[in-house]
Amino acid sequence: MSTTIALAGNPNSGKTTLFNALTGARQHVGNYPGVTVERKEGSYVENGQTFKLIDLPGMYSLTAYSLEEVVARDFLVQERPAAIVNIIDASNLERNLYLTVQFMELGVPVCIALNMIDAAQKRGIEINGAKLSELMGVPVVPTVARSGQGKSELMQATGQLIMAGKKMPPLVISYGEDVDLALQEMEQEIVTGFSNCAYPPRWLALKILENDEQILDFCQKENPELYNRLEAIKARLARHISSTLDTCPEAVIADHRYGYIKAILKQGVISHNQDQDRLFISDRIDQVVTNRFAGPLIMLAVIMGLYHFTFTYSELPVAWLEGLFGWLSGVAEAGLPDGLLKSLIIAGVIDGAGGVLGFAPIIMFMFFGIAILEDSGYLARVAFMLDRVFRSFGLHGASVMPFIVSGGIAGGCAVPGVMATRTLKSPRERLATLLTAPFMNCGAKLPVFALLVGAFFAQNEARVMLIITLIAWCGALLSAKLLRSTVIRGESTPFVMELPPYRLPTFRGLLIHTWERTWQYVKKAGTIILAISILLWALMTFPGLPETRQEAFEQQRETVTAAAAEDMEEQLLRIDAQEAEAALRHSIAGQIGTAMESVTSLAGFDWRTNIALVGGFAAKEVVVSTLGTAYSLGEVDPEETGSLAATLAKDPNWNPVVAFALIVFTIFYAPCFVTVVCIAREAGSWKWGAFSIVFNTAIAFGLAVLVYQIGSRGIFGA
Repeated sequence: MSTTIALAGNPNSGKTTLFNALTGARQHVGNYPGVTVERKEGSYVENGQTFKLIDLPGMYSLTAYSLEEVVARDFLVQERPAAIVNIIDASNLERNLYLTVQFMELGVPVCIALNMIDAAQKRGIEINGAKLSELMGVPVVPTVARSGQGKSELMQATGQLIMAGKKMPPLVISYGEDVDLALQEMEQEIVTGFSNCAYPPRWLALKILENDEQILDFCQKENPELYNRLEAIKARLARHISSTLDTCPEAVIADHRYGYIKAILKQGVISHNQDQDRLFISDRIDQVVTNRFAGPLIMLAVIMGLYHFTFTYSELPVAWLEGLFGWLSGVAEAGLPDGLLKSLIIAGVIDGAGGVLGFAPIIMFMFFGIAILEDSGYLARVAFMLDRVFRSFGLHGASVMPFIVSGGIAGGCAVPGVMATRTLKSPRERLATLLTAPFMNCGAKLPVFALLVGAFFAQNEARVMLIITLIAWCGALLSAKLLRSTVIRGESTPFVMELPPYRLPTFRGLLIHTWERTWQYVKKAGTIILAISILLWALMTFPGLPETRQEAFEQQRETVTAAAAEDMEEQLLRIDAQEAEAALRHSIAGQIGTAMESVTSLAGFDWRTNIALVGGFAAKEVVVSTLGTAYSLGEVDPEETGSLAATLAKDPNWNPVVAFALIVFTIFYAPCFVTVVCIAREAGSWKWGAFSIVFNTAIAFGLAVLVYQIGSRGIFGA
């Protein structure tokens, strides 16, 4: 019984020459059924095992543009050969590996024949086949088909691949957030719509995005309704990419495939003894940008510049919004009668959710800067440079992108960051990544940082934000090392990171990306945060002071009024403030915050801060809105007016050390509820969602206590 092996490769790669060298006279030629395309078959015997070899027509891609490519692809999908021997031209490695990547995406076992290795050496090109094999996860054998060199080793490696019997999981490449989300949506539709489809769902979705006519016809015939839904997703993605990047999905997919290949070749796979191959502009830029010494310095300068740009140019619009909400609060104060409705409008809505909206300009400028880094291709270089660091901490180099998506520079979201860990093959590295990605500074944490940095570190905003970023990264990496050394032990796997070519971002694309993300922030502040703010307002308002306490304050007023002192008005205002604070302390939320104070005081957190941090378990922006509500309801100095930042700066319970302890706690403590749900779903168990809450909060509190205790003793200064 023979085993079928397909020989495939680009035209002029030496495929037919190798086929002839392997089969000799044991071959015959015919046509594929129904077409005039030639079909060559032959046999090869190795160690008593007979292989049936099929010489497929030459092709550049599995997206079928010619009849030959259609025939070759149909054979691979329908005949299911035991393995593919992919013959590639060693002197044109990057171009030839494009087809290899597509074979791997199809999920067929692949063995690479690194052909014409002698011609590559004459051009001064040295290829490390072992390194290429390690990074791609497939056997690589150097060959010279013309002389028969390496043919025996090639077939032995292929035979061992088949004998191992391991099912080759389809290669998953990230094509950028927009394409990846569309692929996930299409994949879910395909899984439910095509119950017995021969094509892997993700691969089928890719071909649809690439406008493969044969695949489109297949989908339309098999399930017209599903076809219409898939076409709608594709059209929506095409419009979005056209408006933001001025290109099409096919080009984006091709760019990321070539970026994936370039990332492999840059890791010691290929070297040039003679400078005969001209470097493209992206390669020339990368010689500086990804340089071992200059690269990290450039990266820190870029991040510092981003923060400086954000805080410098957002200062004026933030002041405008603070003035607007101050004016709205004054209008409500003057126009509404005293009572619960007035308290709800001012403390619950304007000072609560309105305070979060006041930071929208900072968020907008931050997103604009990040959009420039993303659309230009620089963020992929950041990931590439950090690979060596990540491996030292037991993570995979591909973990960098989930970290960046989660807010590695600032302004991301942990939910898509956790979902982005799907690209990691190793379950252990994937679990360690999704548990530590929430440590990054997501967009929900930015209002907290902006509030505290503006209030206590106004002279060094950009520098402090850079320090916050470094703390988040160091904490995440050290936590990952701890996890990988204890509860998630296991070996690390090789890293491959796609490096898309540099692009000049379009202004329209930058505006669209910035608007989309800013609108999501504003919408969240106007819906979820508003609802939570109202709920927390209720918890901070009820049950109200007992009648005996109210009567005691009323008696104090009567006493002051009867005395008719010169400072009577001031004394009455002070009594009002004391009553408001007493009412807040007596409320449900106040009692919870006060009960926690005996423990949280170790980190410098008072009962008001405790209330805010409890609310932050739902969403981190709530920390700001709750502080706004708490200080509005229980204002201790009613004559002082201004922003929440100004209020905190003048409060004797606050100082830079307390603020920095709260910043550190906010960086690390439990992910928001939606992220916890996502962690549980991606990890396949709710125990990991619960673990992330306990583990993260324990680290956060321990570090906050350390900062406060050391800082309050004068080491940091106040």
